[in-house]
Amino acid sequence: MSVRPYTILALVPTGIGAAVGGYAGDAIPVARALAQISDRLITHPNVLNGAQLYWSDPSIFYVEGYGLDQFAAGRWGLQPVHQNRVGMILDRSIEPELRLRHLQTADATRATLGLDLTDYVVTDRPLGVRVRTSDAGASWGTLENPDSLLRAAETLIQRAGAEAIAIIARFPDESGEVLQNYRTGRGVDPIAGAEAVISHLVVRQFQIPAAHAPALLPLPPDPDLSPRAAAEELGYTFLPCVLVGLSRAPQFSVSPSDRAIRSSDVDAVVVPETACGGSAILSLSQTAAKIVAVRDNCTQMQVPPDRVGVPAVVVDSYLEALGVLVAHRAGISPAALKPTLSSCRQLSCLA
Repeated sequence: MSVRPYTILALVPTGIGAAVGGYAGDAIPVARALAQISDRLITHPNVLNGAQLYWSDPSIFYVEGYGLDQFAAGRWGLQPVHQNRVGMILDRSIEPELRLRHLQTADATRATLGLDLTDYVVTDRPLGVRVRTSDAGASWGTLENPDSLLRAAETLIQRAGAEAIAIIARFPDESGEVLQNYRTGRGVDPIAGAEAVISHLVVRQFQIPAAHAPALLPLPPDPDLSPRAAAEELGYTFLPCVLVGLSRAPQFSVSPSDRAIRSSDVDAVVVPETACGGSAILSLSQTAAKIVAVRDNCTQMQVPPDRVGVPAVVVDSYLEALGVLVAHRAGISPAALKPTLSSCRQLSCLA
């Protein structure tokens, strides 16, 4: 008799200042730990991207946020792959030297990691990225020329046979208090919300894996740099983790498939306690999945599970979440792990 694969979905929404997962790859240890107690861990680039640092694990599925929402809603399935051919889009506004740095990084992943990359495309117009911060403290952004991004993606798909797309857009070089707060571990990632807009656009239009790596000029060294933000300052590019993630990202199945992973296959979901208002959580709250909300992963959002009617087990930390999920996978009631256990009580029959 076959055993159902135990599947966990781990979410840390981007651009909301999560204490864990709001910085450069600082949620990778959480993903690694969750992968050890599951057969399949489904998560998204915000959890796994660490600039030049990454962690490759065949049981971890790298799924862009818009695609993850469609998956959670039951509209799309996830089709595992051995390898994707990854195409690159470079924003026309990237300076020549910075463009060269990214192209050399791509060649390095081909030579050292064996990734399968197509030829690249430079957008026919500058993408014109603009970053913003909402009154609630979350970051977001806009593109002046989204049509140029879509034309570049279509070229890669039709002419180069790309099966996944890495986008490198030139972002405004940040300065001031917002950036300094982020670098010292006290603020929201000022570019994360705009990054999500870019990848969402490509995935929504073409239904293939996509992720974004910003092009920025290196910052001067800061002796007070937070360890959680340090991965972003190791070099000239954020591209390596994106190419590695996309190389094994599952394809989206937009029609029924026996082999595709579906939202009904998700056994458990892990999310910050104050970030339970997203589309994926609301969709999965209507399924049998156990939702575990982590209290000490604070965010700028104020949407706990009870406020939106999401049934959740609230725990203090990811360490406690791991214990809850180990018991859940084993089919053990948490009550049986406590020193006291109440007796069963008789119920009256319905009239």
